[in-house]
Amino acid sequence: MRATNLAFLRIAKRAERQDDAILQKTFVDFGSVFAVLSSIDHQIVFGRRGTGKTHLLTVLKQTKRLSGELALQMDMRNLGSAGGIYADSTIPLTQRATRLLVDVLAAIHAGLFEQAIEHDGLVNLGVAGPALDDLFSAHSAVKVIGSTTLEASASAETSFSSGLSLGISTADHLPSIKAENSFSGQEHDAVATKKSVTGHEQIRVNFGNVGSALRKVVETLPKKRLWILIDEWSEIPLDIQPLLADLLRRAVMPIQGITVKIAAIEQRSRFLIPDMTVGNIGLELGADVSTAVNLDDYMVFDNDDKKAVDFFKALVLKHVQAALEVEGLPLPKDSVELISNGFTQSNAFDEAVRACEGVPRDAIHILSHAAQRAGSETISVGDVRTAAQQWYQASKDAAVSAHEQAKALLLWIIDRVIKERQTKAFLLESGTRDPLIDFLYDERVIHVLRKGMSAKDEPGMRFNVYGIDYGCYVDLIATAKAPRGLLDLGDEAPDFSVTVPKTDFRSIRRCILNLKDFYAVRIH
Repeated sequence: MRATNLAFLRIAKRAERQDDAILQKTFVDFGSVFAVLSSIDHQIVFGRRGTGKTHLLTVLKQTKRLSGELALQMDMRNLGSAGGIYADSTIPLTQRATRLLVDVLAAIHAGLFEQAIEHDGLVNLGVAGPALDDLFSAHSAVKVIGSTTLEASASAETSFSSGLSLGISTADHLPSIKAENSFSGQEHDAVATKKSVTGHEQIRVNFGNVGSALRKVVETLPKKRLWILIDEWSEIPLDIQPLLADLLRRAVMPIQGITVKIAAIEQRSRFLIPDMTVGNIGLELGADVSTAVNLDDYMVFDNDDKKAVDFFKALVLKHVQAALEVEGLPLPKDSVELISNGFTQSNAFDEAVRACEGVPRDAIHILSHAAQRAGSETISVGDVRTAAQQWYQASKDAAVSAHEQAKALLLWIIDRVIKERQTKAFLLESGTRDPLIDFLYDERVIHVLRKGMSAKDEPGMRFNVYGIDYGCYVDLIATAKAPRGLLDLGDEAPDFSVTVPKTDFRSIRRCILNLKDFYAVRIH
């Protein structure tokens, strides 16, 4: 097998399965995202699965530690009992959220203690120890909820005894009489009281105590800065997310010196519950926390093919170099040598970038399948297309097929967009929230290409441009039914737009997908 193909097969598909040092070495920045994320502001990073959220947080953690600051990374999938009490609807929602907050605080405490043990030069345990003890006490307090019963019992015991003795004696022939009288008594009183409590322990978090303890901890840290990086936020049950966000806003985020970064999937996240009576519950984006970046807005081929190709060239090159270095094989010195050694021509690599639709994990899987197919040969365009189809069927199609309504919607979109219009994209009005569209987007079978597009013939309205996944139409390429462009703008002479115009669609109504038509068909 060719060395480059072997390297493609050796690349780990998930960031959490790689060493932090490898993740640092293979990281490629894009659009100054890392510089923005390195600010001390609380931020949320959105991105679908496979877009590099975990990789980004891990590199941020490593960078901060190398600069002498303390950074903790938490995976919400491994925290507490997310599959148990957090999803148990019989437990009150507030208690489930409080328990999860306690688990987060416990993870912070454990992480700080671990760092103090492993890096005694970084954290002075003698100084930080008492503050850590205070933090442990603050987040582990409980109270008993239930009834109290007081039982009292009394007993009294009295006993008396008396005696009389009479004796007659003669001495010197003179008679004498002796009499003795005795009396004794004992009295004993006893009172017993018993208090019994029936109820259950309820976890309580005193925000004042927690805040005070965290302040003490931060004061003992180098540079007085603690970075808390929360990964896999979307694995938390949706109904708990706003409450946990609200508790973090009250207990953790106000502490000067603490910076919180949260990585989440936008369609599977809920940070705020609007409430006009008691005030909003949760985190308000833009006020309490800023959205650093949405990784879904980057790396899509149809947005800017040159930038997308350049990014993936750098990304794949670093991963290949890291994999070949472990094998002790010669390394390609640059992306030109990589393309020359691994692909029949440059457009074969471009096709892989187009096929992954801006998702790095999908790109790695597609290249791995293509390398396995090519074997000892260089990878061709045909290898990429076959690999993309295999990856789509093995991962995305299986997930969508398990959701009957989502599968029906996808097939309807394919009929309306690809078969009828011979395009690969459609428009939805901005702000449209449909659970089936969100599901298809989350499963990476449709992709957002542009947001907030305006049109002259639709004043005041904004639209998002969605593209259909490459795997949905790869088998139509080189046939008469292949998509001929991105959007059909309805010109008299068909002229399919390869890139999306920024304004003034001449016949934008032709591109809009009306979901009401789909639901009307389903109902009848």
